[in-house]
Amino acid sequence: MSETKRQEIEIQLEEQVGQGHYCNLAIITHSTSEFILDFATMLPGLPKARVRSRIILTPEHAKRLLLSLQENITRYESSLGPINIRAKQPILDPFGGKGNA
Repeated sequence: MSETKRQEIEIQLEEQVGQGHYCNLAIITHSTSEFILDFATMLPGLPKARVRSRIILTPEHAKRLLLSLQENITRYESSLGPINIRAKQPILDPFGGKGNA
């Protein structure tokens, strides 16, 4: 019997990338060959959202991401309780008045 050795991959995380970006909006589109995930920030009172990061994936990797997210959400909810989402998100008027801080 041959033993399968698990190959370890060293992942480098640049400091600037490691700081991350806060995003409260995800836009997902696809073609026959790729999935495009745009992560954006929409702030109250501003007329448009700003895309902070775009990730392009093959369909296979998009499916792997879905499965990994499902697994992580299951573990999260097992230890911290269910994540409640509203069935219908309110439509925000981006042209409305500015919020007060």
